[in-house]
Amino acid sequence: MKNAIDRKSGLTRRSLLAAGAALPMITILTRRGDAAEFSFKYATGQDPTHPVNVRAQEALDRIREATGGRVDMRLFPANQLGSDTDLLAQVRNGGVEFFNLSASILATLVPVAGIVNTGFAFPDYQTVWKAMDGKLGGYIRDEIAKVGIQAPAKFWDNGFRHITSSTRQIKTPNDLKGFRIRVPPAPMLTSVFKTLEAGATPINFNELYSSLQTKVVEGQENPLAIIASTRLYEVQKSCSLTGHVWDGYLPLANRRVWASLPDDVKAIITRELDRSGSDERADIASLSDSLRKDLTAKGIEFFEVDRGPFRDALAKTTFYKDWKEKYGAEAWGHLEAAAGRLG
Repeated sequence: MKNAIDRKSGLTRRSLLAAGAALPMITILTRRGDAAEFSFKYATGQDPTHPVNVRAQEALDRIREATGGRVDMRLFPANQLGSDTDLLAQVRNGGVEFFNLSASILATLVPVAGIVNTGFAFPDYQTVWKAMDGKLGGYIRDEIAKVGIQAPAKFWDNGFRHITSSTRQIKTPNDLKGFRIRVPPAPMLTSVFKTLEAGATPINFNELYSSLQTKVVEGQENPLAIIASTRLYEVQKSCSLTGHVWDGYLPLANRRVWASLPDDVKAIITRELDRSGSDERADIASLSDSLRKDLTAKGIEFFEVDRGPFRDALAKTTFYKDWKEKYGAEAWGHLEAAAGRLG
């Protein structure tokens, strides 16, 4: 495996994962155990060096060891087995047994998953984890179980999302008017930017870089770890620290596969995914500061943004009211119990 994200760019694997203690290298495709009783594929959409994959591989290794080789999972990062939307279909039909997916994309199948992306709802991580490890997270996982997949572990961190641009500086809501911005094919994120009068364009993640490079869109929005690991600094000039939504990942499992596993194996998988999830959360939080320095060195200009006017702009519309009606009083009540009143 490469020892760097891109030698030409100089943004090394070491700098990307500089979150205190260095994280171990990962083997992307591990050899199947000769005596494995259960052999599974674990797919992700992130770059191999992203903490999601580093920590996932650690979990898969521990699962193999803890089950005495009965369970052998192979990690397939970077959309090797298809786009996020393709993989979501595959995990439902059993083509892929396990898949780590962002809540924003999961919302296309399980609408209430998108509630975690509610515009300007979460001011900080303390509020995020109060909701995700509490009643709101539990409610979402129960809803996921109704559509043929399971969420056997807690939320991982995708980070707070920020806006990058190649054409203009985004500092106020007015700066978004007419701004052609790529968003994932996720209803909530599309709604946030359309409400703020931006030209929101849903594009799959594996087409993001080329869409920016060819000027199909002027900008995009993602956490800093994604901006770094996918080298978006090569095709973007500025980053506005809007933190407009928080997004999380959920490890998902095919329901039939999950139901077929013995209880002791299920417990081990959940335990080790949760352990790696906690480690990955710490990685992403720590990376925020170091990545800002790295990306500045790569030519990205950062702007601090007052989030208040953006939230006020949404509140002056029917944005919060409409989404409360869509998600229902119970789910919205869980959100406001953690984040405070919205709208």
